[in-house]
Amino acid sequence: MDAYDKGSDARQGPGRDGPDGLGEPAGAASGEAGAAPPGPSPRPRTGVAALSPRYQVGALVALAVAAVAVCAHLGLVFLHVAPSNTLTKQHGAAVDEWVFPEFEQNWKLFAPNPLQQNVSVQVRAEVGTADGGIRTTGWYDLSAEDGRAIDGNLLPSHTQQNELRRAWDFFVATHDSEDRPVGLRGSLSETYLRRIALLRLERNDAAGPGGVVERVQYRSRTTNVEPPPWSGEKVSGRPAVRELPWWSVAAETGGARAAETGGARAGKSGAAERAREADQAGEADQAGEAEKAGGVA
Repeated sequence: MDAYDKGSDARQGPGRDGPDGLGEPAGAASGEAGAAPPGPSPRPRTGVAALSPRYQVGALVALAVAAVAVCAHLGLVFLHVAPSNTLTKQHGAAVDEWVFPEFEQNWKLFAPNPLQQNVSVQVRAEVGTADGGIRTTGWYDLSAEDGRAIDGNLLPSHTQQNELRRAWDFFVATHDSEDRPVGLRGSLSETYLRRIALLRLERNDAAGPGGVVERVQYRSRTTNVEPPPWSGEKVSGRPAVRELPWWSVAAETGGARAAETGGARAGKSGAAERAREADQAGEADQAGEAEKAGGVA
């Protein structure tokens, strides 16, 4: 009997005790299995979908404007680098105004014979001293100054990398072999270089106390990069020096000088006017005292 009961319990154990053997009735387990599970909770909205309808419309408009601007920029750059065609002939001026000088494209890096020269740009100045004399400064190597600012700098500025280099390339491309400007862009390149020279010379305190920069002169020193031994190419190691004529910077410094001169003149005029008023007041006082003395007599 005991054996039968044990065998009966063994056969019916899973049904009576449940799958975990904790003694739950079979009906309770089957009831739980038949219950519907709860549905998944809705996911929160992210990105543009999380914005209100008004902001969604604003975001779409901003994206559309940005897409149009990018497409227009890429189209103008494509026309700039593309061969001459009807569009560039009709709208070449508009394309150049957009591209130059920030987005200019060239093929020096990808050409069969890339740029293989080191170009060093230097400047010096004639300074009018405080005692009325003229002195000439030494040569300031502007390219070396930019190189020192870039060397070891993880995030060098665009000015340090490209301002002087692009200005010199601009000058060379718009002048002939006699350093004469070709067209209006040549004159513009000279003005650009004069302003860069004044900024760099002021940074180096080239004029000194009481001095004024009167003229500036540029020169370049071009050295060929030595080719690798396996190329078999032979190049000259002698540097080529190009020295430009002296340029007056009166147009760039005239406004500041005029302001200083005008201020000095205004100060002198004011002092003289105040002196005249004081003299007139003194004469009036003397006349009044004389009248009083005469009346007493």
